[in-house]
Amino acid sequence: MNLFDHFHARVITIIDDLVRDGLLPEGIDTSRIAVEPPREASHGDVTTNAAMLLAKPAGKKPRDIAEPLAERLKTLDFVVDTAIAGPGFINLTLDTSFWAERLREVLNANTDYGTSGIGANEPVNVEYVSANPTGPLHVGHGRGAVFGDALASLLEKAGFDVTREYYINDAGAQIETLARSLHLRYREALGENIGDIPEGLYPGDYLIPAGQKLADVEGDKWKDAPEELWLEPISIFAISAMMELIRDDLAALGIVQSVFTSERELVGNGGVEKALDSLQERGLIYEGVLEPPKGRKPDDWEPRQQTLFRSADFGDDTDRPVKKSDGSWTYFATDMAYHADKYRRGFNTMIDVLGADHGGYVKRMTSAVKALTEGKGDLDCKLCQMVNLMDDGVAVKMSKRAGTFVTMRDVIDQVGKDVVRFIMLTRKNDAQLDFDLAKVTEQSRDNPVFYVQYAHARIHSVLRHSAELFSAGELSGEALAGAPLDRLQDSSELGLIKLMASWPRMVEGAALAHEPHRIAFYLGELATEFHSLWNKGKDDTSLRFILEDDRDLTLARLALVKGVAFVIASGLQVIGVVPLEEMR
Repeated sequence: MNLFDHFHARVITIIDDLVRDGLLPEGIDTSRIAVEPPREASHGDVTTNAAMLLAKPAGKKPRDIAEPLAERLKTLDFVVDTAIAGPGFINLTLDTSFWAERLREVLNANTDYGTSGIGANEPVNVEYVSANPTGPLHVGHGRGAVFGDALASLLEKAGFDVTREYYINDAGAQIETLARSLHLRYREALGENIGDIPEGLYPGDYLIPAGQKLADVEGDKWKDAPEELWLEPISIFAISAMMELIRDDLAALGIVQSVFTSERELVGNGGVEKALDSLQERGLIYEGVLEPPKGRKPDDWEPRQQTLFRSADFGDDTDRPVKKSDGSWTYFATDMAYHADKYRRGFNTMIDVLGADHGGYVKRMTSAVKALTEGKGDLDCKLCQMVNLMDDGVAVKMSKRAGTFVTMRDVIDQVGKDVVRFIMLTRKNDAQLDFDLAKVTEQSRDNPVFYVQYAHARIHSVLRHSAELFSAGELSGEALAGAPLDRLQDSSELGLIKLMASWPRMVEGAALAHEPHRIAFYLGELATEFHSLWNKGKDDTSLRFILEDDRDLTLARLALVKGVAFVIASGLQVIGVVPLEEMR
């Protein structure tokens, strides 16, 4: 249960009653009323801005609305007090029995706690990684991969029908460069001394196995053949080899995408023509001349006739070319076709996870989706900023295997996938991230992934020790839900339950905002509250979890920590991290 939605519904019901009683005007707008946690715990458990939002349209002072509203809120089940604060906020304080019921919900739901139906099974396409298939994934790709995968899981937990997709950019000059690079490694596999890799080709060692495989399959068929004969078949072979490499890298990070869409196939099947023809019929494709860039006029700029899309009509800064001077499609045109294809497949809601260097892409692509879907489709582009990879404060050098960058696989092999996944979500996606190989593996409070995992492991240590006093059946979630939870009266215990009870709201809010980093932040806060209660028990023996002379209170506290473990595990599942029961 999202307790804030629960009380929001009751606030709206009471406002309807006030309208019927003539205390508020008919038809008053309640759509912006919020019911949420107060900023400070001393202000109660739930707060609403209803009186302030209704005052102006009602022609009343906020307190004139707050007073009758607060009086009626006080009659609700579990509400022990209401108070009017500041300009008209109404703060509600809830009975401890309400929090006992929330803990029972956690225990009965296990890690399903927080699962929501707000998505109503709406199809959502989350496209992420989509790196050019020219080599292994680098650390920056890893951030986008984790962000996209965690966002997909978060949306699923909130009740959306999610498709995880990878767009293969397998057309264009970079693929020809890849084919030439692979042909060189192929000749090397056949025994030729190729010397230094020529500038402009891909130098990484990752092409050596692919070159050997090509030699094993084709023998010397392409060794001395002219380029025009081998360029296309070796391009296809290279794309397949690189996508196999990329899939392996993603699997090492715990990522499996269900759909891989090929740009080459999309273009070859007339996807661009189909998309642009629909725009042409509506007068949105035309032949014209663009103005020079605002504020500057490059020396090589000259006015020329181009095939343009009326992007500016849909929120872009300028119209955009869809054809190059040689008559081939621009990257923008093929991207338009790809998003039109997503829409045809049933996705009104699309999310693209992109690198920070795609910032200029956002306006033009969102304008294209508006045009292609006639306003019915929605595209949210999430930009992931750079990752600064360090080792104890020193920048990490490039990988020999990749040739020009540090591979994601190198980092996974060094610190493990769970560490990579968690740390990649410790900053909002549009903020730069420092990833220090030494810091992310140290066992300290400053390491967020350790601190959260340590909380989960500590709880399981408590449960193992409690097995000396209770049977396994007594320690199940369902059994502990029947414990005398009213014995939990300490402010720290109640604070921990209140934080757990906010998990459903956290899931829904983070999902609707497309912000999975909120989950990592929440888990850090929950772990901090648990460790704080643990430390209190060290100083005050009456607050310890296991009290051999008080069976009922012990069961209640075991229920509390079991609930914390369920919520931590629920959150870690969303971000794709395995919760640990022991720290080694």
